[in-house]
Amino acid sequence: MRRLFLALGALALAAVFGLGGFVAYEGYHFLHVAPETPGREVLFTVEPGETFVSVARRLHREGVVADADYFRLLGDWERKFGAIQAGEFRLSTGWTPRRVLEELVAGKPILHRLSIREGLTWWQTAGVVESEGFGSSASFARAVHDPELLARYGVPFATAEGFLFPETYLLKRPKDDDARPVVELLLRTFREKTEELWPGGPPPAEELARVVVLASLVEKETAAPEERARIAGVYANRLRRHMLLQCDPTVIYGLGTAFDGNLKRKHLLDAANPYNTYRHPGLPPGPICSPGLESLRAAAAPEQHAFLYFVSRQDGTHAFSKSLSEHNRAVRRFQLHRP
Repeated sequence: MRRLFLALGALALAAVFGLGGFVAYEGYHFLHVAPETPGREVLFTVEPGETFVSVARRLHREGVVADADYFRLLGDWERKFGAIQAGEFRLSTGWTPRRVLEELVAGKPILHRLSIREGLTWWQTAGVVESEGFGSSASFARAVHDPELLARYGVPFATAEGFLFPETYLLKRPKDDDARPVVELLLRTFREKTEELWPGGPPPAEELARVVVLASLVEKETAAPEERARIAGVYANRLRRHMLLQCDPTVIYGLGTAFDGNLKRKHLLDAANPYNTYRHPGLPPGPICSPGLESLRAAAAPEQHAFLYFVSRQDGTHAFSKSLSEHNRAVRRFQLHRP
C-alpha cells in the first residue's frame, strides 16, 4: 500500500511539472532502485542548519540519489524535511533512496577521535585540537581567555588552564575552524568528572583554585599512580612549613613557548618569572597544565607523612626523604650515581 501511495506521489509530482505517466513510472522506479550497482562509498556531510533541498541537490551531485526532486518528494511524503541530522555520514551509491534517507535521519554520524592526554598546557592542547582538525589554535586561545566562558564554568583564573579535562573524545567534525565548542566540551567534562570528588558541588573558588594548581604540579612531577598522593603530601608539608616548593615544571611553564627543553640555572634564579617556585613562596599563580582525575584526587586528599623532598630514581619513580641530608644522599645515588 505504501508503495502505491509513493507511486501516486510521483504522479502528483509529474502533474506539478506538467509531465506524463512515463515520469510517474520513473519516480516509482527511483524510489526502489539504487543509482549504481555495485555501489561505492561516499562520505557526505550535512551542515548544521542546511535545508533538505540543499541536501537533496548535493546527494544528486555526489551520485547518491538519481534525482533530487524525487528525493525531495520522498522526504516530504515521509515527513522528514526537518529530521535529517547534521554530521558526516558514510553513504553508498548502491543504496535505495529510502535507505539513504533513513541513514540521514536515524543513523549515527561518523565520530572522530580527539585524544587529550594529561599534563598538557592550554597551548599544547590547542595544537592537538588544530592538528586533529577540530578548530584553529587561534580560536582555541580566544576561547580559553574568554571571561564569559570562564565565569559560566566557574574557572577562578584568567585562563582555562587546568580545567581542560584530559580525555579521549569522539566528536563530529566541526563546520568551521572555531574551536570554542571543543573548549566548552573540555570545561563541561571537567565539571562532570569531578562530581565524584565534590558530590555537593565544587568547593569555593579559593579552594578549587588551590586543588587544581596543586594537582597540576603533581601531574607534571610523576607518571606513577601510586606516587601522586605522596607527592601532593610533600608539597602540602612544604607549604605548611613555608618552604619554597622548588618545582622545576612551574619554572618551565613560566617560560612558556620560549622554553627550548634546557632548564638552566639562570631560569631558576629569575625572580621575574612569577611561576618560579625557587624564588617565590607558595603555590604558583595558576595551574601549569590540565591534570587528570587521579592527580586532582591526590591534591584534594594528600597523603599524610613526614616527607619534605623527593628525587627521581631515573626509572619513573621517586625516592622520598624526610631531611635535607637524606635527600642529598638520594641525589648523589640516583642523580650523580655516587655512593
